[in-house]
Amino acid sequence: MEQRTHRLTSERLVGRPLKIEPGKAEVELLTTEEMAVDEYGLVHGGFTFGLADYAAMLVVNEPTVVLGKAEVKFLKPVKAGERLMAKAEVIEDLGRKKLVKAEVFNEKNEKVFEGTFHCYVLEKHVLE
Repeated sequence: MEQRTHRLTSERLVGRPLKIEPGKAEVELLTTEEMAVDEYGLVHGGFTFGLADYAAMLVVNEPTVVLGKAEVKFLKPVKAGERLMAKAEVIEDLGRKKLVKAEVFNEKNEKVFEGTFHCYVLEKHVLE
């Protein structure tokens, strides 16, 4: 399926789409030292959130989709150098509002993040 939204997203910062199909999307992110917040290599949670958010936007895949609200849990720490995989699926389709479940897994297939994203498809671009 063709990517119809968020086409200028940085693969280096937010991830690379692997799968976009009706109701499901997968995005991969290789974390880097630049994302670390301390000498242990702990990756800032914003990168994990951004990866999950990007997957949520791609599963809706409408040019005017935006995030309105998210309820999330950070389950495990992420260390710089780990490859993460976000999987998103639409769990409720309410027309212009879509509820999306997104989960992020590390290389050991351990869930590091989960959330419900409230996505809205606007009639025109949010900046118009």
